[in-house]
Amino acid sequence: MKRILQLLAVLVLLAAGTTWLATGANRGWTKTSRPNGTVDEVTGIMDQTPVNCFVAGVDFLGAAALTSGILAGASFFFRNKKQNQP
Repeated sequence: MKRILQLLAVLVLLAAGTTWLATGANRGWTKTSRPNGTVDEVTGIMDQTPVNCFVAGVDFLGAAALTSGILAGASFFFRNKKQNQP
């Protein structure tokens, strides 16, 4: 059980880091939409319309690091299995 919790902690941290990098490595808060600028052909005025997308921020990384730390800390409550040596 100890090894499973430690492995799970590492996997959570790696998955969160990969997600953060894949969605743009945003150093601000997590966003669920971003502005999409389009130019009107007739007037030439720039129009900003929101587009639904997920961009992970540092709060996402912090929550994953906290979860990973809790899992790794919980692994210390389990003993190692002792092997019988003849």
